[in-house]
Amino acid sequence: MSKELVFGHQNPDTDAIVAAKAYSYLMNHTGYDTEAVALGEPNSETAFVLNYFDEPTPRVIKEASSEVDSVMLVDHNEFQQSVSDIEKLTVTHVVDHHRISNFQTTQPLFYHAEPVGCTSTILTNLFDQAKVEIPAQLAGLMLSAIISDTLLLKSPTTTEKDRIAVKTLAEIADIDYEKYGIEMLKAGTNTDAKSDKELIDSDAKSFNLGGKNIRIDQINVVDFDDILKRKSDILAAMKQEADEENYDLFLVLITNVLNSDSKMFVLGEPAEAVEKAFNKKIADSTLELPGVVSRKKQVVPQLTDALD
Repeated sequence: MSKELVFGHQNPDTDAIVAAKAYSYLMNHTGYDTEAVALGEPNSETAFVLNYFDEPTPRVIKEASSEVDSVMLVDHNEFQQSVSDIEKLTVTHVVDHHRISNFQTTQPLFYHAEPVGCTSTILTNLFDQAKVEIPAQLAGLMLSAIISDTLLLKSPTTTEKDRIAVKTLAEIADIDYEKYGIEMLKAGTNTDAKSDKELIDSDAKSFNLGGKNIRIDQINVVDFDDILKRKSDILAAMKQEADEENYDLFLVLITNVLNSDSKMFVLGEPAEAVEKAFNKKIADSTLELPGVVSRKKQVVPQLTDALD
């Protein structure tokens, strides 16, 4: 059996990195030959997680077809979020918890998707189904991914399956997940160490909604002032990137991980669709979004409806 690469989406977050590692481990224990790689450097939160559990950083690739013919996708399915040469490759497996869009294959494949808070939650159950034991180190990584995606189980994307997986993984890793989770989330909010471009790119995803090319980034903070003090510079960076990449609309969601509220910087058109999506008026390029923490559940579906 030929080797396959396993990877998450571009601008990887903790779940994208960890899910690739976890799925590669599982598949290698069930007869496949795989390697977990990444489509970008780990962000500060993920770097904290990898360092905490003494786990090596995955190899970063820009393309895959020069190495392999087949790949496995985790934590994404939309081709514009995947490796640059995805259309040259055969996708054999997908494990994801997002909407299915802009995805098609010429051959049958294994596709496992569930509306849960994190891909690593799905993988926890796949390990159990395959009767493959999760090592303590990997359990700690998977636990971290769920904490990240669900904001320590506070996000509206959180399901009972996520809660059960967290308890299961915390027991295997022998870790106080609440204490560790707060420390981990805070580690990902050091915005002063990042440039404006790094801030708008570090957790950004592209979407085609209503025929519009839309870029949505999310920045986690413990104090909104950390970003608001740089607002004009961040908007300038958004404008430059939107012009270079032909984004119709560029949105940056700034989420306070301690109180689960957000603000959104809005650049581009149609701005009225953004106001319609959230039933709020944009003031000085900013929307106030109390209680909004999930791009997947509280931003993309609302924008999709407003743009249709």
